[in-house]
Amino acid sequence: MKKINNKDLVKKYYEELWNKQNKELIDVLFDDNITFRGSLNIETKGKKEFENYMTNILNGIPNLYHGIETIIEENGIVAVRAVYNGTHRGKLFDFEATNKRIKYNGASFFRFNEDKITDVWVLGDLATLKDQLRPKI
Repeated sequence: MKKINNKDLVKKYYEELWNKQNKELIDVLFDDNITFRGSLNIETKGKKEFENYMTNILNGIPNLYHGIETIIEENGIVAVRAVYNGTHRGKLFDFEATNKRIKYNGASFFRFNEDKITDVWVLGDLATLKDQLRPKI
């Protein structure tokens, strides 16, 4: 069986799992003990916890789109510079829906084992995101 390229796994993570909201890919892409650390001060362990996290984020920004700006692999770790955008239609953080278009940047780091993602660490520009969600005075 052909080994899956780590960058291709990460591209599927963004393009298929998040952008197309295909949650069936959680079982395909992730190791059973996946650890996800998000900039929203979230840490999940396991596929079900990640799925719950994803559902919460998509409730806040149902059309959230993850765009890959740069993708680099070194020593078995894939790093991505990404841009996120969508419309804030549900509660996110302590912010009720604003119906505003949001856009912010982030970086993510992925680790792998046996063609599965085992660890994701996301560092998003939350200051910019929260500034867009705050009511303007």
